[in-house]
Amino acid sequence: MDTHADTHTAAVVDTAGRKLGHQQFEATAAGYRQLLAWLRSFGTLLVVGIEGTGVYGAGLARHLAAEGVALLEVDRPDRKTRRFAGKSDPLDAEAAARTALTGVRTGIPKDRSGAVEALRNLRVARRSAIDQRADCQRQIKSLIVTAPEALRAQLRGLSITRLIATCAALRPDAARVGEPEQAAKTALRALARRHQALSEEIGELDDLIAPLVTEINPQLLACTGVGADVAGQLLVTAGQNADRLHSEPAFAMLCGVAPIPASSGKTNRHRLNRGGDRQANAALYRVVLCRMRWDPRTRAYVERRTKEGLSKKDIIRCLKRMIARELYYLLRPAQRPENLAHAA
Repeated sequence: MDTHADTHTAAVVDTAGRKLGHQQFEATAAGYRQLLAWLRSFGTLLVVGIEGTGVYGAGLARHLAAEGVALLEVDRPDRKTRRFAGKSDPLDAEAAARTALTGVRTGIPKDRSGAVEALRNLRVARRSAIDQRADCQRQIKSLIVTAPEALRAQLRGLSITRLIATCAALRPDAARVGEPEQAAKTALRALARRHQALSEEIGELDDLIAPLVTEINPQLLACTGVGADVAGQLLVTAGQNADRLHSEPAFAMLCGVAPIPASSGKTNRHRLNRGGDRQANAALYRVVLCRMRWDPRTRAYVERRTKEGLSKKDIIRCLKRMIARELYYLLRPAQRPENLAHAA
């Protein structure tokens, strides 16, 4: 399947790799039913490979999963192959079908019908509010830098909390809005009140997210350095069906904390992994910072590795990899070994 906002293009190949046909369907409930009926008209349907199950293909993936169809998420076609073979929806759909047939560059799609999907929706709104609040704060500081001296002297040096409260309480003269000072006051008051509204919105979302995370996985929240924000991000990264992560190295790679081999000839080394889910990587980084300050075991580890000559950055990378291993078994309790300390 090559998925788009309004249409999906399907291509069918048999187990011998022969193309049987391709067709385009509307991205609606009726279109999903027609697509499935068309696929089954060729015989026994073994597996469906979908490109983009987390975006345009999310609705189709939910429909096929509800019908008991085996699904695989496929990566987009290789750029070199696309450059030589050309680009079109039927070609992309055929490439997805062949990728699903070979099982190369495929994965199990996330289940988007449970509490983790609800958590993801709430986190999207929260992340947006945080970004917008930060923008408001930067714009307020920028306006203060260029404000008239009397207003600038009143506001400079204040803490963020006092600055927002002071700006929100400004009383500009609307009749003199053509003057720079009154216009600056008007703009600062609007931005400060927007900042306050966003802070209230973030607080309301946090009140919804924390109990939901506790309900989904209380063991994760009980782990040292893991709060509702970090736990929520890791749950969203793993998905409702966390069993799709077949091993803890796979989870580490998903979070971008697994070292990448970069050896050749006599050179034997690893390089930094800049792939994976960067939000999950940032969540693990926050856990590391918390443990480096408060956890005795982590502080002892940092001291020992520092004496061995490792830099602080290298130590943090090692800690992120080990913490990913620990949290994987909390995300997948069924895979938890009897001796977790030995596994670590």
